[in-house]
Amino acid sequence: MSLVGRLEDLALSDIFQILSIGKKTGTLVIKGTAGSAMIVFKNGLVVRAENSALDGTIGHDLLHGSVIKESALQMALEVKKKLPATSIAEILFELGAVNRDVLEKASKKRIERVVYQLLLWQEGDFQFELDDLDIKDKIEVEDPGWEVSKGISPEYLLMEGARVHDESSQPEYVSNEELTGEAEESGWETDWGGQPVAERKDISALKALTQELRFPNSASEITLLILRFASDIFQRGILFMAGEKEVVGLGQFGLEIERADEKIRETKLPLKDSPFLTRIVNETHTYRGAMEKDRITEYLIKDIGGGWPTDVAIFPIIAEGRVAAMLYCDNLPTGEAITETEGLEIFVSQAGLALEKALLQRRIQDMQRDAENKTKM
Repeated sequence: MSLVGRLEDLALSDIFQILSIGKKTGTLVIKGTAGSAMIVFKNGLVVRAENSALDGTIGHDLLHGSVIKESALQMALEVKKKLPATSIAEILFELGAVNRDVLEKASKKRIERVVYQLLLWQEGDFQFELDDLDIKDKIEVEDPGWEVSKGISPEYLLMEGARVHDESSQPEYVSNEELTGEAEESGWETDWGGQPVAERKDISALKALTQELRFPNSASEITLLILRFASDIFQRGILFMAGEKEVVGLGQFGLEIERADEKIRETKLPLKDSPFLTRIVNETHTYRGAMEKDRITEYLIKDIGGGWPTDVAIFPIIAEGRVAAMLYCDNLPTGEAITETEGLEIFVSQAGLALEKALLQRRIQDMQRDAENKTKM
């Protein structure tokens, strides 16, 4: 499979979802006005990434992190002149300047930086070549870096990248103390003998992400925003796509099981065998409380591990008058009580409307494409 197109037509989040769900192996190359980048996938996971806009090599990252000395980097650069096909990371490893574990960590950080930058690209051409892992001629980079042994989930990279972008885009407010040069001697907390009330996590997350939900690029971006929001409040969560007869796993966060993303996408839960889930779908209301046991819920909890949760929260997501998706959350890892979820409920409601809009836009685009094809014929 060769995937070719433009970021204006297919967002990076959609590309990642296609390659991740299909467990594809190959190299994705993106070229735009901001530069060029390449991302290597193995079985749907990201194992290497580079961007021409990044300063220096992974060796410079190690130097700035005080992991290696300047002399070690200079020696590696000299060796590379004689062995141009060998990466700086490989040379440093062979010289004994750094061990494999450190290179794995440094490479993962570099992969994250590449993806974070790519999320800001609004235009460019992309091409994915299946089973092609030869990166020598893929991109004009200073060095190909180091391939991590265990790939990184594309969903995680997108979710964390969006979170970093959201935090970096928050306005910085100048405090009264900075304006006057001195702190006020008293405030409302002094007058009333109290302390400022900490803002609830669900309300903080609602403020941060609602703006992003107004103009999503695709349905997959909406699902990622839902998972991001939920991960700020709960310790574990699973997003399911809901059909008339079954719910199918789409994504997750916080599951401490092997191949978590792949396992969830392979999960299919028939509703006819679960009176509990069927009732939630039919009633279309948020459920908070004990997880009722039936054949399907017992299978699900056994599959995701960790034992039976004391309390769960399940949020139906309504689009086009029906439950289109379902978000399951719990705090099983620490056993913390589930607190306020009103902010997430509001966000899920808005996400359903955004999803409905995205589906409508997709249908309109398909109709326009069909009309254009008929005209050409």
